[in-house]
Amino acid sequence: MTEHPASTRRPWLAAALAAALAATVAAALPPQAAAQAFPSKTLSFVIPFAAGSATDQLGRALGRSVSEQTGQPVVVENKGGASGQIAAQLVANAAPDGYTVLITTNTTHAANEHLYKKLSYDPVKDFAPITGLGKGGQVLVVRPDAPYGNVMELVAAAKKAPGKLSFGSGSSSSRMAGEMFKQLTETDILHVPYKSNPNALTDLMGGQIDFMITDTSTGVPQVRSGKLKALGVSTTQRNPLLADIPTIAEAGVDGYDMGYWFAAYAPAGTPPEVVEKLREVLVKATQDEAAKNFFAGSGSTAWTTTPEELAKFQAEEAAKWGRVIRAAGIQPE
Repeated sequence: MTEHPASTRRPWLAAALAAALAATVAAALPPQAAAQAFPSKTLSFVIPFAAGSATDQLGRALGRSVSEQTGQPVVVENKGGASGQIAAQLVANAAPDGYTVLITTNTTHAANEHLYKKLSYDPVKDFAPITGLGKGGQVLVVRPDAPYGNVMELVAAAKKAPGKLSFGSGSSSSRMAGEMFKQLTETDILHVPYKSNPNALTDLMGGQIDFMITDTSTGVPQVRSGKLKALGVSTTQRNPLLADIPTIAEAGVDGYDMGYWFAAYAPAGTPPEVVEKLREVLVKATQDEAAKNFFAGSGSTAWTTTPEELAKFQAEEAAKWGRVIRAAGIQPE
């Protein structure tokens, strides 16, 4: 065995002793003092979708601000797959110390419990809500040469030929937006599933399907380029990127409201003082320039809450998604 000179061992030994001392001191601190010292090391933001997704873009924008505020690095980890279950389970099983945060959407915390017979995590019991982060909407799009110029003309066409019109979707939000449209308009429209919304948009432009309700990030560029025509937006307020387009409710479908949202969660058992510190820096991060650019570019808006408000909102959203899914006759996988 090769012996290393003492001079090369000392820096490593000193670093190890310093780390051990810091851990001992932190453990000995009362909860309030420990929260004041938080964070003292690298934080991990876990994203349940691939790099480049809207959630990833927001997570990275927030991470930069949180790092600047705290002086600690923020590592963004993309753990896509299984409709967000892989990332959610990872955070649910992480140490409840505030250093692992799930930056997620309604997919993991409102829809999945109704779409799967068995989840690898409990969206309520396994998490400590921190804050809402943002809300966004979708847009109903058709081809420019479509025979319907507004939402109610589309509804009339669907009622005139039950089961003949089709809509595509490449995400749970897009699918549920279409299902809610069918339910509230009492129409029979064929659903065509796709692996992603861009794939469905390609077929829409090619004439394989009649319409879809897609996220603004993918739909707005096609509308602005003239490749598609927007008939309505899915939220209760108009989208600033499509200011002249009415909401679907305004256009005649009373009660229509199907957006998406971003929120942050820590593992269950994370100390309230640490949750509050995370909430504080994340709320401030939503007002930073990078986050503002994300919201403006995607047609979404910042939306922050207390942990209690997020828990209540999540319960309401899960109930709404459950009603839509059951009414659509979708069987859990």
